Amino acid sequence: MARSSLTRDEVLDAAASLVKRRGPAALTMRGLAAALGTAVTSIYWHVGNRESLLDALVERTVQEMGAISPVGRTPAERILSVARILRRELRERPHLIAMVHERGLTERMFLPAQQALVHEVHAAGLRGARAADAVRAVQFQIVGFLLVERNRERSPAQSPAESELWDPAAAPHDPALARALARPADPERLFLLSVRALVTALLAAPPQGPRTGP
Repeated sequence: MARSSLTRDEVLDAAASLVKRRGPAALTMRGLAAALGTAVTSIYWHVGNRESLLDALVERTVQEMGAISPVGRTPAERILSVARILRRELRERPHLIAMVHERGLTERMFLPAQQALVHEVHAAGLRGARAADAVRAVQFQIVGFLLVERNRERSPAQSPAESELWDPAAAPHDPALARALARPADPERLFLLSVRALVTALLAAPPQGPRTGP
């Protein structure tokens, strides 16, 4: 029996779930209606045609990506929290993010995160081009790390694997390093390590130039 009541948000929730699990190609009006237990005409009434539905999903994704609330006692801690939130949100919705990119809204999607970063680098005392460089460096680090991370996840099984390439005999001068490289990488730990090091360097006082005069 078809559902007698349905809201636009419920339609968008179900559509987003389908896209997250199976990609945009799996999103059909008939399939969505079946998932919701309603008639196709009800889907059209709430969201219009498929292109209108995709536009609505993209707009909602952009809005959801804007819900960033930094936490921490210092600007560096709050910047790190923005980085962690942004990486998590991007990882959780890759198909939806791809749809945002295809519609030319990537810069708008990243604007709230950039604004949060601007606030924190200002709090740390950076201004002008140096502040802009810090914001972009952090953003590029997040996105670049995520791309490498996803590429590793999707790559075929490697032969030989890292564990075979990095046996202690491969680095007799540093067997502890060989053992560490033979273990699987911990992406979360490496992400925090790299962003923290970057932020520490970006917020450090600029080097003093040579003094002139008396």
